[in-house]
Amino acid sequence: MDNVLIFANSMTDLTEDNASSPPVQSPRILSVSELNHLARDVLERSFPLFWVSGEVSNFTRAASGHWYFSLKDSSAQVRCVMFRGRNSYLDWLPKEGDKVEARALVTLYEARGDFQLTVEFLQRAGLGVLFEAYERLRAKLESEGLFDASRKHPIPQHPRQIGIVTSPDAAALRDVLTTLKRRMPSIPIVIYPTPVQGKGAAETIAAAIRQANERAECDVLIICRGGGSIEDLWQFNEEVVARAIAASAIPAISGVGHETDFTIADFAADQRAPTPTAAAEMATPDRMALLGNLQQLQQNLQRQISHLLNRHMQQLDFLARRLLSPAQQVVHKISHVEQLNLRLQAGISKLLQNQNQQLVRLAQNLGHLNPHAVLDRGYALVHAADGNLVRSSKQLSPGQNVELTLAEGRADAEIIKTKP
Repeated sequence: MDNVLIFANSMTDLTEDNASSPPVQSPRILSVSELNHLARDVLERSFPLFWVSGEVSNFTRAASGHWYFSLKDSSAQVRCVMFRGRNSYLDWLPKEGDKVEARALVTLYEARGDFQLTVEFLQRAGLGVLFEAYERLRAKLESEGLFDASRKHPIPQHPRQIGIVTSPDAAALRDVLTTLKRRMPSIPIVIYPTPVQGKGAAETIAAAIRQANERAECDVLIICRGGGSIEDLWQFNEEVVARAIAASAIPAISGVGHETDFTIADFAADQRAPTPTAAAEMATPDRMALLGNLQQLQQNLQRQISHLLNRHMQQLDFLARRLLSPAQQVVHKISHVEQLNLRLQAGISKLLQNQNQQLVRLAQNLGHLNPHAVLDRGYALVHAADGNLVRSSKQLSPGQNVELTLAEGRADAEIIKTKP
């Protein structure tokens, strides 16, 4: 290893004399801390992250949460440490004699000078083959577009009936039913029972999913089981299950294992839930939240109605101030009629006065033009025999009879002679 060789050369420079550079200097003496620090630095830079297999021995779980153990085979062993931040992701606890595979870094515990491995991930031996099969199938189905978002169905917000594909004896079923009852007890549940572990379970799970689609009685389908090892969950990594989920016309929620467990079924489902309980929460609306929203809407509606009523009442008050009661209207009308009557009487009186004055003027004018007034002054009106008034002597001839109208009485006369 190059880094180790470089370290050796640097140590040689510290201990060997340089013949070409007089005077001769004394070699540098390292402390134990410096030595261990240099050794740790070389080890950590020289070994990349790698996998190593072995048998667990002397396993200890410290109060701090860190794990200390050894990995051994038939001829050697190595100390290991797995810190709490890493081992908390595991859902199982190693025990003496377990065959495991560790992904680790080489390091040196400087305080004791112990060569050890810092384990980043730990799995049971033989899982590497399963992971390879898992990755191959996931890549195959992904390349076919089986996991595309465009294929996925939306989860209904208010399902009328919910289907569950799982084992009737599974603890996960009890958790799901408890959650559904707590969140929305009015929604009916249909269980499609199937083994979720063991030989042939994948085919029965796929058959249960197809049966649910044939019956078409549910609006959403929960496919679930509790946590376990990768072998326990492997039925949900089978191709037949993934294709059955992808072909489901009913929106499907996958709730398999714990939060850190990812199966092929999770990718094929329309929605992945970290746990069965979470799947039940995704499938149902929260009754308490709905009631809270309903109460909030009711309060908003009451406020709006109250505001609307107040506004209209205020408008009504404003209009009421402008509106007179019938009695007030009668009084008002009587007052108005009286005013009109007074105006009418005044108008008639003035009109009569004007008419009287005009009549007097006309009477005076008529008196001036009255022929009788002229007759009183000694004049007479002459009418021919045909009754026409004679205005000119040319209308008369000697011997013609006429009638004279005097101021008092009439008289007949005969024309003796006419003068122009």
